[in-house]
Amino acid sequence: MKKPKWVVAKEQGKKAEARETLWLFGLHAVRDALLNPARQKLRLLVTPNAQAKLEAAIVASGMVPEVEDPRKFRPPLDPGSVHQGAVLEVRPLDWGRLEDVCIGAEAPRVILLDRVTDPHNVGAILRSAEVLGAVAVIGTRHHSAPETGALAKTASGALERQPYLRVRNLADAIRALQDMGYLVLGLDGEGDQTIEAAVAGKQDRPVALVLGAEGPGLREKTRETVDALVRIDAAGAFGSLNVSNAAAIALYATLKH
Repeated sequence: MKKPKWVVAKEQGKKAEARETLWLFGLHAVRDALLNPARQKLRLLVTPNAQAKLEAAIVASGMVPEVEDPRKFRPPLDPGSVHQGAVLEVRPLDWGRLEDVCIGAEAPRVILLDRVTDPHNVGAILRSAEVLGAVAVIGTRHHSAPETGALAKTASGALERQPYLRVRNLADAIRALQDMGYLVLGLDGEGDQTIEAAVAGKQDRPVALVLGAEGPGLREKTRETVDALVRIDAAGAFGSLNVSNAAAIALYATLKH
């Protein structure tokens, strides 16, 4: 019996994903990837100076680096990438299913991103999420920043330790978290209440925060699906926060102090 076209397309997509690789660059990103046993590593290109700085991590990884003259070092990156003499070809990380990652911790915190596509913003959010103890950062497969060298460099190593999942449908992910007992709050400048008011007396509950792209904000479907729309109180009538700053403040506001 001939397979349906959608089944064939799905299988082809999975094979393409398995072949996908990316280049990490910069000393911090490369060092942390070398030390991550879950990261599948393929090629390491370094200058002698970078090799010396990464020596312990290279030995721990068991990789044999390709050492190149810095004057001839031309890694396969965008010309403006600040690589610091170290690039590493890897396969994307697989963090598993949302249900497995987002359950188990006591009063877990999760960040969901609605069309946040700037890798520098997502990298900064991953750093904040790691520092403030979030169990995962969740975006969508087609409208969020993919795992790239630029994202990894901005995350400064957090990408290797902080789960970053990309799901097919954000509304479905929100509903899955609600079924797991999460209080899901969408950040909106016009929210009826502050984050602190929304979580008052509920800090022991799992909490998920949904942030939209700067400008458009949350999509209508997202606004309809969350449990409540909340805001970060501003000191004045003007000004707005970068989405990565908003994520850090919002996450901190949900924690017990």
